[in-house]
Amino acid sequence: MEHRPITLSSYLRLVRHNRNFRLLWLAQIVSELGDWFYTVAIYSLLLEYTGSARAVSLAFVLQVLPQFFIAPTAGVLHDRLSRKQVMIFADWCRAFIVLGMLLVRTPEAVPFLYVLLFLETIMWALFEPGRSAVIPNIATSGDIPVANALSSTTWSFNLAVGSAVGGLMAAAFGRDAVFVINAVSFVVSALLIARMKFHEPHIENRPPFHSRELADFRPIIEGVRYVRKDARLLVTMFVKAGLGLTGANWVLVTVMGERVFPVGVAQLDERRAGMLGMSILMASRGVGALLGPLIGSYWAGPNPRRLRLGILIGFLAASVGYLLLGAAPTLETACLALVVAHMGGSIIWVFSTTLLQQMTDDRFRGRVFSAEYAFAMLTMSAVNYSAGLLIDGGMTPAMVATGTGLIVLLPALSWAATLRRGGKQRTSVTMEAEPDDQNPPQKGQTEEKGS
Repeated sequence: MEHRPITLSSYLRLVRHNRNFRLLWLAQIVSELGDWFYTVAIYSLLLEYTGSARAVSLAFVLQVLPQFFIAPTAGVLHDRLSRKQVMIFADWCRAFIVLGMLLVRTPEAVPFLYVLLFLETIMWALFEPGRSAVIPNIATSGDIPVANALSSTTWSFNLAVGSAVGGLMAAAFGRDAVFVINAVSFVVSALLIARMKFHEPHIENRPPFHSRELADFRPIIEGVRYVRKDARLLVTMFVKAGLGLTGANWVLVTVMGERVFPVGVAQLDERRAGMLGMSILMASRGVGALLGPLIGSYWAGPNPRRLRLGILIGFLAASVGYLLLGAAPTLETACLALVVAHMGGSIIWVFSTTLLQQMTDDRFRGRVFSAEYAFAMLTMSAVNYSAGLLIDGGMTPAMVATGTGLIVLLPALSWAATLRRGGKQRTSVTMEAEPDDQNPPQKGQTEEKGS
């Protein structure tokens, strides 16, 4: 495959000429900014009400683990219903769920907050696989890596800006304002997605959907058989699960910001200084996640060989970053460590997504991405909750960070072994693209290619 670097003009062309992607991208911006606004507020609230790192870990688990259990249902829904309509439904539900967080006023209400986090996660699990699955329907095969890179860098930019501004907003105006902003962001996202117009071939000539299909395991079994036919597809589907071993970062960033690197400026009290420390560390994480896809995608383009090699580089960068975080003596060093670690992590995320989109038939894409997210969230949940238990048990955050850097070497070695085995990659991309606003979508074709 010819190597074509992804440049700034590639991103501008995609956003300017592809109306569907532009709407999806704008929806991502507003909803994710709202998410990062309220993340700092939630974690600081839990530390204030409970004083426990395990409470933060449990909140994170409730934000990710339910995705593992809902994944089979989400995959079936996205492969049987309009992915656009499923995403709109999920956004409206999330808006009402987040508004419910305004009722959490005392430590006794913390269990209610956990219930809301659980429900919000269910809706995220319905939304996110659909967003990944529709990109090949609204972008040409050559633009798919551009779309993925832009989506990832946008996520990272939102993390950096949303965390920083969200911490300032929470410190200045209180948590309630942050919760309202996040709820409004989901409403705006739903309205933007509703304006998208694109072809969804997976629901063509299909009988009406019946709720009993959710209890029918045949689509799941069919998806398992499909993945097992291609060993490389199967291995790639677990790449994000390997990245999930860095899941301790959520409790690490929260506890380090609150207890190790609080930012004492002006007349801020201890609680607000801790929130600013969290914001700065989360923003540094976002900066790294922003730079990773920009640099990595310019080098790799859509080339499968470079994408696979980039995943290995990403795992090594993540390991080095967390080892550096474990030894960080100052806030500045900790920020640099997080930048390095999450440059690697975002490269892994974007490159594995692109490879899966290249290899997966449209009619299986919802199930493949739902399963991929499920295993990633399972790993993240286990690692993050374990980190909270270790810190509450007396282990320092620095020791947990060092352990994270060491354990990430395991998926790095496993992926290196897959690179040595080589072989051909199955490429199967259904192109439902809009090269420009005037041309109607055209059905693509499925083809087998070597890399």
